[in-house]
Amino acid sequence: MVGAYGTYRAGVTIEEFAAATGLHPELVRRYVTLGLIEPDTDPDGRLRFGTAHLTRVARIHRLRTGLGLNYAALGVVLDLLDRIEELEAALAGRTATTVRVRRR
Repeated sequence: MVGAYGTYRAGVTIEEFAAATGLHPELVRRYVTLGLIEPDTDPDGRLRFGTAHLTRVARIHRLRTGLGLNYAALGVVLDLLDRIEELEAALAGRTATTVRVRRR
């Protein structure tokens, strides 16, 4: 199975994830419902969270507390930040290829 943040790994349950992040499980469910985090699912369809999700929740927390963003704004900002990361990764790959070609 493939999730939004990579190939399915064992991960932790929503209760374990909530405890690790200091969030109430209902708030984690709200983030999932709003599409702010996209957990993997195990073969039985239960939500599973990995380390990438911890990073995502930390980013959400910083945006909520630091900038006071509402959930709609969070979705927009997170989408833009994800896109920036994708573009930077593509540029880094392209730059590495260009450097190898020039050295030949």
